[in-house]
Amino acid sequence: MEGSDRPQVRAEIPGLGRFLLLTGYLGEMIERFVTAAEWPEPVEVECVDTGLDTPTGGRIALARERLAGQAFCVTYSDGVADLDLAALVAFHRGHGELGTVTVVRPRTQFGVAELDSEDRVLGFEEKPRLEHWVNGGFFCFEPGFLDYLTPDSVLEQEPLRQLAAAEQLHAFRHTGFWECMDTYKDATLLNDLWATGAAPWKLWE
Repeated sequence: MEGSDRPQVRAEIPGLGRFLLLTGYLGEMIERFVTAAEWPEPVEVECVDTGLDTPTGGRIALARERLAGQAFCVTYSDGVADLDLAALVAFHRGHGELGTVTVVRPRTQFGVAELDSEDRVLGFEEKPRLEHWVNGGFFCFEPGFLDYLTPDSVLEQEPLRQLAAAEQLHAFRHTGFWECMDTYKDATLLNDLWATGAAPWKLWE
């Protein structure tokens, strides 16, 4: 709204309209932002205080009443990607099981030396991609997954391991851009991309 003091948020969200922010540290600041922002129709955003020290799975467990009866998506919110959310949701619905985890192949933070059988250095490769797939932090779950959670659950440990053991967890492979903001170095990289208008995750107009 022109002339409004309220922050405006614009985004194209494929079929996702209701958002729960499971807050802890600085939750009051996040809630003030959410209350002041003008969200595009039909988006609804609600903050749920889940405590300072609650583990990842426990936060979802505490929101059980708000999630029961419908499929839902989860993200840690510390990673950014040019992820196709519509494709992720379609993949999840297509396999018909309880969970989907997005997996990525991030780059190592170090350059790699290539050696021969006599330890002669043949060359170097700067920060290659890992050969293995890792948890990219974007999920889809069916309501039945809530039965795997307790207030003490760490999502990445027993809940996902048990889901995998029950053959109820699929991996959605994302090969595009993905970075996690865990360190000051990460923050500098991502903020520089944003400031120069080169942020690959900015898919909205």
